[in-house]
Amino acid sequence: MSTEFKIAIAGLGTVGSGVVKALTARGEDLSRRAGRTLRIVGVSARDAKKARGFAVTGWTDDPLSLAKGDADVVVELIGGDEGIARQLVETALDNGKHVVTANKALMAKHGKVLADLAEKRGVTLKFEAAAAGGIPIVKVLREDLIAHGVDAVKGILNGTCNYILTEMEASGRSFDDVLKEAQAKGYAEADPTLDVGGGDTAHKLALLASLAFGTAPDLDAVAVEGISHITADDIAFASEFGYRIKLLGVARKVGDAIDQKVHPTMVRRSSLLASVSGAANGVLVDAGEAGSFFFSGRGAGEAPTASAVIADIVEAAAGGGASPVFGRPAAGLEPLKRADGKAAASPWYLRFEVLDVPGVLAAIAGNLADSGVSIESMIQRGRAPGEPVAIVMITHETPQARVERALKAIGASDKVRARPCMIPMES
Repeated sequence: MSTEFKIAIAGLGTVGSGVVKALTARGEDLSRRAGRTLRIVGVSARDAKKARGFAVTGWTDDPLSLAKGDADVVVELIGGDEGIARQLVETALDNGKHVVTANKALMAKHGKVLADLAEKRGVTLKFEAAAAGGIPIVKVLREDLIAHGVDAVKGILNGTCNYILTEMEASGRSFDDVLKEAQAKGYAEADPTLDVGGGDTAHKLALLASLAFGTAPDLDAVAVEGISHITADDIAFASEFGYRIKLLGVARKVGDAIDQKVHPTMVRRSSLLASVSGAANGVLVDAGEAGSFFFSGRGAGEAPTASAVIADIVEAAAGGGASPVFGRPAAGLEPLKRADGKAAASPWYLRFEVLDVPGVLAAIAGNLADSGVSIESMIQRGRAPGEPVAIVMITHETPQARVERALKAIGASDKVRARPCMIPMES
């Protein structure tokens, strides 16, 4: 092999350590694939003394020095949408170095600016690991499904949420109970807000929408709802109706606009997305005349995410050219025109916790009717005397705004003991 391809890695957490291990174990084969000898020339992390199980080469306490040294590619695995991570990527690109990152937050917030800088400097900026871990969905959307365009992308993009919902269904336990177990097993962070609140999924969805539709990433355009309000009863009722609850990120064309949502959704048990269990991820792409394509695999963890990072490194080393970061030149990324997501219609699952007194059901039905919401089916279960009872309804296809209007009126009643729950049902 004629020349070396020098690699600098900033961040030696789970993913960074996985990258070093894989490059060490399979360096010869990976170098043959790249056509150049791959060599790590610099690393940086928070703790130089931490035992990692491998030799650290080219240590520096200053991550920014990696962007100014002799590396050909800087691998940013620090995380965060500002601070040192952003400075490192900008400095590396400005110094004419390729960049590989797994930083979904950075790319979702600053992707267009960084893409423009990379293209002006004639280098690559790759982020396959930033969305759905080991699933090669970024490359697929950027390069492989362009002939007929994409009408919609929907996916299970957060392994923590999928693990929790899967375990709630399997065991009948509460969200809080399963979350504690997920934290003990390392599937959830000590502060799980970004995951269970839907923010992590929103970052990834913003990137996938940009790739799919040729728009600049627009994180602010994503409507976000998490899963912390989902109860064991919701899981059980969903199963009774033939559905599973999944946290989906959905981006779809609505005329000349794009609707982006992250929310718990009921998907039919027979669907491909319903089959994605545990901490796995799954992405369904509607590629117009080309049809639908489904991708599934491990969405996080050392091996799958490191695999995506290394694939980007090898592609950069092989001289794939400074192709547009989001599939089209940064200057051609259109501002995202936001669709009115609340005009989107679907059937809805509604759950009310109410006092078991005369007239409650009639009042709920009246409020729904006043807002133009039609009921398809209903279940009412009894409880011990004096306890609230659950009333569950499935609506006919109805715009979200109408359902929200009805639930606002219903929730104001002193006979309703908890915030009404509404979950869209995917057809």
